[in-house]
Parts: sequence; C-alpha cells; structure tokens
Amino acid sequence: MLKGSTLKALDVRIWQSFIETSCQQKRSYVNGIQRTYLTFNDLRNKNRSYTKKELVGYSMQDMYSVVSDVSNYYKFVPYVKRSHVHSRDNAGFKADLIVGFPPLNEAYTSRVTLQPTTLVKSECHDGRLFNYLLNEWRFSPGLKDIPNSCVLDFKVAFRFRSLLHSNIANLFFDLICDQMENAFIQEVRRRSGPPSIRSHVLESKRS
Repeated sequence: MLKGSTLKALDVRIWQSFIETSCQQKRSYVNGIQRTYLTFNDLRNKNRSYTKKELVGYSMQDMYSVVSDVSNYYKFVPYVKRSHVHSRDNAGFKADLIVGFPPLNEAYTSRVTLQPTTLVKSECHDGRLFNYLLNEWRFSPGLKDIPNSCVLDFKVAFRFRSLLHSNIANLFFDLICDQMENAFIQEVRRRSGPPSIRSHVLESKRS
C-alpha cells in the first residue's frame, strides 16, 4: 500500500495524467464533482439518471470480467435477488433479473451488449414499473505508467411509468447507485486483490 508523501505525489500525477488525456472536456465541476439538488421540478419528472467517471486501481480486464458476469449478480450486487442468463449470441445475451428497491420490486428481462474489456450495456424496454432502464459501464485506459488502472464511466438511466414510483425511488436513488458501484469494486477486489492506486472520482452527475 502507498502512504504519506508517496501517495500525495501519486495524487498529483493522477490529475496531471487525466488532464493530459481528457483536455477536451470542460471543467465546470468542483473537485471533479457536479452536485445537484432536489427541486420541485424533480417531483414531476419520471426520468432519472446518474453518471460517474472514476479512476480505479484495476485493469480494464479486471473490471470487465466482474461487470459482465451477470449470472452471478445475485451473489454480490445489492438488491438483485435473481440473475439468469440465456439467449447468448455474438453481441451478448439476455438476462432475467429480479431486483428489489424497497419498497419496489421488479422482474424484467434485459438485453446485455458486450464489447470485451471496454463495454457492458444492459437495456430493458418493457419493465412493469418503468418504460426504459439502462445500465452502462465503459472502461478505458488509466494511467500510462500504472497498467493496472483504468477509467470507468458508469451510467444508470430509467423512466418510470408512474410518477409516484419515480418520486419514491428519488428518495434513495443516489444511495442505491453508490452501493451498486461499490459492490462491483469490492467484488473485483475479492477476485483480484487490493487496488494498485486509490480510486479518484473525476466526475459525478445526477438528474
């Protein structure tokens, strides 16, 4: 593990490297995080989305192997009670899931698209509680001098059929998204060992 002055120097290198590789992006954030707050308009909105960009101390392959392991989600992803994979083809597969977001429970089938080591995208258009659900993970190279690192872009988006369900979900939406992402990181740690560097949130946005 890295400590003290070595860790501080690494933090500087992390930000310098990210600026060099992502200089085309606008920095309208405070410490890499854009904070949003609940307004009256949120209560009339059936759409919810959450995006996060994070530098992590695992390789693209490490992250991809865990996120694409949908058949075992029920073992380590919070609120996933069942995850069954079927109908495999060259582009991915379909997955039947039962997810409980207290006090809501939903059983649905997602189409999962895979691009090895770079993308895992899950979409559903016929849920009982929602019209659309998207979970998307993208993985890109991390620091040049630390091969065992990558940048992950995590996105959750959905549109509820009911405004009531949307407002109920809004109460715990951020918490669930954070718990889900953290569960994947912890599973990678269990399979691959401690991270090579400390994770750094580069961007975060909720709407």
